[in-house]
Formats: sequence, structure tokens, C-alpha cells
Amino acid sequence: MKRFVIVLLFLLSPALLAQQAVPEIPFDSVPNFFKLPSDLHLGEASGVAVNSKGHIFVFNRGNTTGPAYGATAAQILEFGPDGKYLREIGHNLYAWSFAHTVRVDKDDNIWAVDKGSDMVVKFNPEGRVVMVFGRKKEASDEGGPWTRVNPPRPPVDGQFRQPTDVTWDPAGNIFISDGYINSRVAKFDKNGDWVKSWGQPGATAPGEFNTPHSIASDAKGNIYVADRGNRRIQVFDSDGKFLREMKIDVPVPPDAKPWMGATPNAQQALAQSGAPWALCITPGPNQYLYSSDAFPGRVYKLTLDGKVLGVLGKSGRQPKQFGWIHEIACPSENEIYVAEILNWRVQKLVLHPTTQAPKSSTSNK
Repeated sequence: MKRFVIVLLFLLSPALLAQQAVPEIPFDSVPNFFKLPSDLHLGEASGVAVNSKGHIFVFNRGNTTGPAYGATAAQILEFGPDGKYLREIGHNLYAWSFAHTVRVDKDDNIWAVDKGSDMVVKFNPEGRVVMVFGRKKEASDEGGPWTRVNPPRPPVDGQFRQPTDVTWDPAGNIFISDGYINSRVAKFDKNGDWVKSWGQPGATAPGEFNTPHSIASDAKGNIYVADRGNRRIQVFDSDGKFLREMKIDVPVPPDAKPWMGATPNAQQALAQSGAPWALCITPGPNQYLYSSDAFPGRVYKLTLDGKVLGVLGKSGRQPKQFGWIHEIACPSENEIYVAEILNWRVQKLVLHPTTQAPKSSTSNK
């Protein structure tokens, strides 16, 4: 028995040596921040973004028409800095099918990524369409979404299969994570012309993806991809050269509960914890990366080289608890917005990191 314990400690020692204290970040959720008209309701809130004026854009699976299956579920709503409802953008848009994410670029253009129509649409600040990417299936085509086949279908330049997110580098190049069926990043130049793509299905090698679910860029133009199914964040330069991999390994609290379903066993919890659903990088000069997972339902604050600085929240239905954060907007280091699929809401969170207290540990790769 003694020999077994010694061998076990030897096997665990690399992980133990890599661990460091990670504080839990105190934070508040602003109550009743968003003011909706009495006849308007959010569905599954899949996206949130903030422009330079502090206006908040919520992409949600509301405004549905048709049956539960085959419905159109996509709607962008704009709110003022005080949470007051201002307008709907893109009402009756041809691309609307199934909302996924929304982003705002440096010029306050609004970009919507629709998983159902396989399209990415750029609106100008006035809310008019100025550029489209991808093409939805025509009504005369065979119905039904893209399916996964083995071996996977080869990707097609300029076409997407359930895209997930979009970002830009300082030169204005456009990067689209694509997505649930394809396993790649597509690059266009600032004029919308196709440049290249990189990535393929896989689990371990650089540039292999299993559901690239979110994408973000830093001030240097490096591209961060949430490789959700592989439980890692991969970082590339703007030409697709692999730079590094980051993993979030913060221990799961013993009392952690999922939003629904049975509590995962230890192996399942390890596989889900830290798997990146959403990525957001704060403005400079000192940039930070925020990421979220579905279980135990936390938000993680990291440096751009992967060091976990703190965690906050857990799964649940109450304020300051989360139900599958699908997108994060981080206009500043200590003010973030989280769009939740399961709770049909967006929360405005105010962080208070100066009063952090160490609680758990992590290792980074």
C-alpha cells in the first residue's frame, strides 16, 4: 500500500508542482438592468456585445415564428448604456434562422453570426446590411441542417457549415470560426475577399479542432480560438501559425451542481470544467482574457499567456449564477456582460478584484 501511494504521488507530482493559488473574484450582478417593453421577451440569449458608446446588443433566440422545429429564432435588440431598450436591428432579415453570436468592431459595425443559415452579416451603426458572408440553403433545396459524416466533408472556400463567431485583427482582416460541422478558421481581408483557412478535425495536434466555438483577437492581432470539444484555447498569429495552447484547470468545488441533469462524476467534471464556451479580450493597454464553461458554470479571468487570475460564479438560476454562458462582452476589465442560453437573460456584472482572496488552484499548459 505504501509503495502504491508513493507511485501515485510520483505520477501526480507534475500537476501538483504546476498548481498555484487562484482567487475567487467578488462581483455584483446589476439588478433589473435591461428594460424591455412589456410585450417583448428574450428567448435563449446567445450573444452580447458593446459598442464604443456603451450601447449593448443582445442576439437572442426570440421572435420565433413557426413550430418548435424549423422555427426562425434570431433577433438583435439594442439597449442604451442605462439598459433602456432602443430598437430591434435586422427585423425580418433573410439570414435570420438560429442566433449564435454578435460582435461589434472598432468602427461600431455590428456583426451577427447565424448558425442556422450558415451566414455572417455585417450591419453599419445605423443598422443596415453592408456585407454578407456565406449563403443559406434555398427553400428549394433539400431541407435539414448540415450533418456530421465520417470522413468529414471537405470545407468549401467562402461557405460555412454552422459558423460560431467572428473577430478582426488591427489591419481589418476578418476571422470566422467555422464551426460545428467544419473545424477551421476562415480568413477574409478587410474588403471581404477570401484569403485562406486553417484547421481540421482532431483532438491533440496544433490546428486540430473539435467545435471551435468562440474566437477573439488581441491588440497584436493574435487569434484566440475556443476549441471547446478539446477543452483548450489555441492561439495563432494572423496567418494561422500556431503559437501556444492554454488549458484552464481550476478544481471543481465539491458542492458544484449542474443547471440540469445529474451531477457529473469526477471524470466527467474534469472533462467539462474549463472547456471554453465563450472568449472575450478586454481593450488595452493591459489586456485580459475572459472565458466561461458550462459546468461548473464559472467565468475565468486570464492573462493572455494563460495564467488564471481568478474565477467567479457557478451554475444556477439566481442572480450571480449562470446557465450556459454563450457569449461574453468585456468593455473594460471589471465590467462584463454575459449572455445565458438556459436562463434566457443577459447579466451585467461588476467585478471587485482588489478584494480577492485565494480559494482554489490551477495548472496551465
